Amino acid sequence: MISVFGITDRGVLRSQNQDCCAYEGNGQDRAWGVVCDGMGGAKAGDIASRIGIEVFREYMTQKAKESEPEKWGELLREAVEKGNHVIHHCAMTDRDCQGMGTTLVGAFLEKEVATVINVGDSRAYHINEQGINRVTRDHSIVEALVARGSITPEQARVHPQKNLITRALGTSRTVESDVYETTLKIGDWLLLCSDGLINEMRDDEIHQAVIGERDPEAACTKLLDIALAREASDNVTILAFRLEAPEEKE
Repeated sequence: MISVFGITDRGVLRSQNQDCCAYEGNGQDRAWGVVCDGMGGAKAGDIASRIGIEVFREYMTQKAKESEPEKWGELLREAVEKGNHVIHHCAMTDRDCQGMGTTLVGAFLEKEVATVINVGDSRAYHINEQGINRVTRDHSIVEALVARGSITPEQARVHPQKNLITRALGTSRTVESDVYETTLKIGDWLLLCSDGLINEMRDDEIHQAVIGERDPEAACTKLLDIALAREASDNVTILAFRLEAPEEKE
């Protein structure tokens, strides 16, 4: 059984929340979720993230029921490409939306298999008793520097260019996304989040906070409370899935 919950907050210093999330589960063995972090202008970032979410939601609710497991990655790519097309068209035709875009991290789960897609620096983590493993790779300047060995992950956290991403939905006619697959065991978590959480908490802190909980709502609320207590400078969005044994809900 898969349980899921998501939460978003504008943070302490931002006047507007340009993050957005959506999720749905059938109460049994299927669930999906998506997190977007918008960018570009006073209102455009909000529009971009909302479009990304709504297109993803449309694909999951209308097409996921017809999809076979081997096509989940293809389904997620289609959702991202469609979202990119709509956002880019809006940015090109509406002066107020010029330059807007959004990151996206999404997941489709059936039983123990999670298929994950990302564009930008919103992340997915696989969490269990043994530790926390980042499923996605950021599309960012600092991630490229880390991959080349030019800086350490610790240096990346405070690098002056840490917020510069190299991919986003809506910034060009086409978008390149990465798809991953991970297998969960009973008690494991899949966590999706915007960089507002990452800015405030290290991976080991996220692991420690989540692993002490059994309910996704409690885990998300706990993480958000920690980020806000640290005066979160950005919007914060967290979405958590947990693979549960059937008897846990009895």
